[in-house]
Amino acid sequence: MGHESAVYKALSDPTRRSVLKHLGQGEMTAGELASKFELTAPTVSHHLGVLREAGLVRVRREATTLHYSLDTTVFQDLLAALMDLMPNNPGEKS
Repeated sequence: MGHESAVYKALSDPTRRSVLKHLGQGEMTAGELASKFELTAPTVSHHLGVLREAGLVRVRREATTLHYSLDTTVFQDLLAALMDLMPNNPGEKS
């Protein structure tokens, strides 16, 4: 699967979008994120893995704890790709 497809797949899930919204407020551990949802830590870890594979989150290790944060560079690339789909003249009909 291409990188762009991995991003779209990651963003297609409402739980993952909620995780990203929480990470937009600052760095969190999987346990901290799990406490914000009615999900188990392994389920949250799975969602974080999908988001990490898509490049939407960064991970920082501190001893045995992983801290997750939002990586906004992928969103910039995604917006550019979406803009490429737009016609040069927005009023133009195809």
